[in-house]
Parts: sequence; structure tokens; C-alpha cells
Amino acid sequence: MIANEYSSAAQPSTLHTILQEVFGYPQFRGPQQAIVEHVTQGGDALVLMPTGGGKSLCYQIPAIARQRAGHGVTLVVSPLIALMHDQVGALHEAGVSAAFLNSTLTGDEAANVEQRLLRGDITLLYAAPERVTNGRFLSLLDTLHTRSQLALFAIDEAHCVSQWGHDFRPEYRALTVLHERYAGVPRMALTATADALTREDILERLQLQDARAFVSSFDRPNIRYTIVEKREAVQQLLRFIEREHEGDAGIVYCQSRKRVEEVAETLVQAGVYALPYHAGLDSRMRQDHQNRFLREEGVVMVATIAFGMGIDKPDVRFVAHLDMPKNIEGYYQETGRAGRDGLPAYAWMAYGLQDVVNQRRMIDESPAGEEFKQALRGKLDALLALAEATDCRRARLLAYFGESYGDGPPAAGPPPGGHGPLGGQRGHEVPSVGATCGNCDNCLNPPDIWDGTDAARKLLSTIYRIQQSSGMAFGAGHVMDIVRGKTTDKVTQHGHTALSTFGIGADFSEIQLRGVLRQLIATGAVAVDAQAFNTLRLTEQSRAVLRGEVKVALRESVSTPTSRKTKKTGAGAAAIKAPIALDSAGLARYCALKAWRSEVAREHNLPAYVIFHDATLAAIAKRAPQSLDDLQGISGIGAKKLEAYADEVLRVVGAL
Repeated sequence: MIANEYSSAAQPSTLHTILQEVFGYPQFRGPQQAIVEHVTQGGDALVLMPTGGGKSLCYQIPAIARQRAGHGVTLVVSPLIALMHDQVGALHEAGVSAAFLNSTLTGDEAANVEQRLLRGDITLLYAAPERVTNGRFLSLLDTLHTRSQLALFAIDEAHCVSQWGHDFRPEYRALTVLHERYAGVPRMALTATADALTREDILERLQLQDARAFVSSFDRPNIRYTIVEKREAVQQLLRFIEREHEGDAGIVYCQSRKRVEEVAETLVQAGVYALPYHAGLDSRMRQDHQNRFLREEGVVMVATIAFGMGIDKPDVRFVAHLDMPKNIEGYYQETGRAGRDGLPAYAWMAYGLQDVVNQRRMIDESPAGEEFKQALRGKLDALLALAEATDCRRARLLAYFGESYGDGPPAAGPPPGGHGPLGGQRGHEVPSVGATCGNCDNCLNPPDIWDGTDAARKLLSTIYRIQQSSGMAFGAGHVMDIVRGKTTDKVTQHGHTALSTFGIGADFSEIQLRGVLRQLIATGAVAVDAQAFNTLRLTEQSRAVLRGEVKVALRESVSTPTSRKTKKTGAGAAAIKAPIALDSAGLARYCALKAWRSEVAREHNLPAYVIFHDATLAAIAKRAPQSLDDLQGISGIGAKKLEAYADEVLRVVGAL
């Protein structure tokens, strides 16, 4: 729906004024201007923009513009209480009237927000989907709609509406009531992660088929992607942190709560300022740990995927996965939490054979229908293809979302070739993408490739002969022992030294065979029977490999050095690093400004970055302002912040 007349509120000059005066940014980034103009006019929109790309401005600026033009309040649907609190706090800092309605408010506080809403005193109201769709809240919206005071509906984290998305939430399905009940109010759905299948589902479920789609490039050029084979994964992680990210804020994802606790304890013992986070912790402890992560320097959060969505912390310098996610959407969403400030950041993952087995088992044991399971297998295959890839990881990642590296964002519709993000192909069949980004492990250190076809055939032949001789199935370790000719007690007990394949792969290392088995399981040429202690069996796809019709190419495993640095002593041990080059005097100003910002943030009970981003403090430190005029034009200092903090900033800088 587009308004008949071009509202003065949507004039580029008006929108630029809001951007500069309220938020302190000199210009729009990427497609932001086109989006805010379209939505301010009253158009519906689907916005796909990577984490850190500035999605929130795409509805906050239209909300301000439409409210100034007399259209009323913008409702922002958000699934996370923490995100609502931080965004409302940030808007207050910028001088924008905003509020939230959620379970943290007392009855009197909620009533006060409702009264302000009906008086027209609120520009943006944040609420969770469960609240938005209950009868009492809809009655409030009815009243506002009758008064023509509903400006816009912004549905954040819109991938939650899709069963194909990585974080499906059934309560999002009920949001269709917004279109059915208030058809004339413009709506926009926003997400950082959606392949073509999820995108189509969002449009259908939210009845946004006629909305204009704005699909930004999925590329995050500041993030370096590295994927390594697991060998004592926690020690590999520790070396990664000590060598690349001493004193940096980061997130480490683990699959289980127990694993989270163990990894956090190991990091703490090694001198890393680490905290655990998972759904099994007491709610007060979870909140305390999240607050410390957001408000303190250099915290490493070790967490399950229960942590992260909506975390706006801009200076997360790395995201590490100790266990493989379920799909590329989850991997992309989680790694995208690094480097939101645009400065260099790392995405590091360790994966191994057991990851493949576990993910396959979870899919096979799920109660879902076979069609849904097959879609999940395809998504897992794509992630495995990314992990096993010997070419550019960035190009492969972008190809999954329908984008060619270097060619800009994908088309709004699905790519040609059929169902899903890979044109109906299984992930392991994606061809080599050819491009190089210069900022992933494969581009920086191209791996050697070896032909694992012979090893694959020997493994499959051994599985076949085991079943023939004893009618039993065995796990990966036993099969590899036979192929390598190891006379273990188990091999001897079952008489497997007599098999014709015993020792035929003695020239292969266990690491090589594990890599081959991992790929055979990933491609479906070997099945894992979860009901029988993860034993291996052949499938229909095994035949093509045994006949030599399918080539198995693998990357050479590279040993990771084991040298260690001296332990740190805890939080704050590392020297403060500025996001831009500063001389010694500038660095002193930057450190002083960070200390001052921490005090202000504690007083306001807000994360430090809500006051000013590191990049803004660094720009102030570099300029060394002596007057109010010297602060004008620094990115991130809007009119309200200039009024609130200019004197203190000048005092801190002038004291050095």
C-alpha cells in the first residue's frame, strides 16, 4: 500500500535531518535511504539486511517521520525483553520518546505506558508477539486505529515466523491479525537471515506478498571465516583466543549445557574472563551474566544458542563454534554477532565426525514429517559443504543465499533451478565457486587436496564385510581400526583380523579416515544408526562410491601448533586497543573517555555502547576537541547527546 500523495515527511531532506540530528550519522548506508523513504510514504516492505547493517534505523526513522506528520505510534514486535530494554534506552539517549510493554513492568508501570500511548506521547512502542496478539492489547490498537494513530508495524526477527527458519517461534504465526484487523497500516518485516525458502514463507505467513523486498548483500567483509578440524577442541579454542583475541569480547557457542559449563570453567582456569549462559541457569544468573557481557570490557560468553538474538553489542571481536550448528542460517546469524561496528572480527569453528553424526541423528529422530526432515538434511548438507570446502568460504556462504561474491545482493525472488537456496541441489553437490575474498582461511592459506576415493571404498568394503561375516554393525572407531590393521581386543574378539579388508588401509592415518567417513556420512553414503550405539551401515548411495563413480576429494589436515602463551590474570589484563590508529596522546584520551563512558553507563543502567560507540570515542580522541564546534560532525553524536554530554567530554579531553 502506497499513499496517494508523497508525504512531506518522506522527503529525503527531512529523513536526512532526522538521521543527522537524532542519531548523529552523516549519511545513510547501503539501501537504508530507499527503505526509509518507501516505508515513510506508507509502503509495506520486507527488509533482509545483515547483522550490523543498520536494520533498526530502517523503522526508527520512518517512525519519527510519520509521528511528526501526525500518523501516530509505531509498534515494534520483538521477541526479546533484553533487546527491547536496550533499544528503548538507546532511543531515550537520542531524545526519542519510546517505551516497551513486557513482563518486567509492574501493573502500575504498564498502565502508565498504556495511558501515554493513548495520549499520543510515544513514538515507538516495543512488545513481544504474545502480548501483541492478546485481546487487551488488540483493544488498545483498535482505539488507536479508530483515531488514525497507528503509523507503522515493524516485525523484527521475522524469520521466526517460518518453519524453515533457524529459530521458528509459533507465536509469530498469529501476527497475521495485524494485516487482517488493520489492513491500512503499513507493515515491514525485518531479518538478518533468510534463504529463499524462508523468505517466501515470511511473505506468505505475514501476508506481505505485495510488499517491496529490499535484499542487501549478505557479505560481512570485516569478518574473517576460519573452520578447523577438531583435535582437542577446547585447547584449540584457547590457543585461538590467546593468540588473536586476548582481552577481547567474544561469544563461544556449544551444543549442550554441560559443555557450556565445562568450557567456561576451562577458560576461566586459563585466565580468560569467561561466563556461562544457558537455559538451565537461574534466570537471575542468566540476566546478570548477560548484563556483564554487555556492560563490561573483554567478557567471553560461553553459551548455547539460547543466547544471542538481539544482542546489539557492537564490539564483539570473535564468535567461535565448538560444535557445528544445524544449518548455514544459524551459522550466519550467530557469526554475524561479531564485528557489528564494522571493525575486523573473526568467525572460528571447530568441527569433526561426531558433529556430523549428532546432527544427522537429531534430524532422523525428530518427530517431523519426512518432507521436513529432508529439507533439514539439505540445509545440514550445505553447512557440511561449507566446512569441507577447499575454495573461498565467503563465496560459498553468499552462494547459499543466492548471491555471487562481488556481484552485490541477490535478486528478491528465489534463485532459478527449483526448491530452496541451492536450486534443489544437496549441499555437497554445490560446485566450486571460484572467487577469492582474501579474508577466509582457504583464501589466505589454500589447503592441499588429496583424493580420498580409494580410502572411501576401503571403508565401505569393510562395513559390508563386517555385516556379511557377523551380521552385526559397529561404530566408526572399530571400522577404522580394521582398515588400518590394528589388533585391538575388540577386533580380535570378533575375528575381524580374518577379514579380507583387515589392514588394507594401513597407509592412511586415523585423521584421514575420519575425514573420509565424515564426508561419506555427510553425503548419505554411510548411515548412522542412532538406536544401535551410532553404528555404521551402507545405503543406496554407497554403490556409486564403491564402483568408483563418485570421487571423494578432501582437504589435507593441517596440524595445529601447540605452543601456549603465558596465562592472563583475568578481565582487563590486555592493553586497551583503539578501533583506529592513535598516537600515544590520542590513546590516553581514548582510555579516559572509555572510563568516563563506563561511569555514565552504570549511572543510567545501560550498556556502554548505548552512550557512545567505541568508534565515536576514538574519533573524539583523534580530534582532541577544545570547543563545542569541534564536536560537530563526529559520527554518532546527535543533537540530544551533544546537549547531554558535550561539557563532560570536553572536560575529560581537556584534563589530559
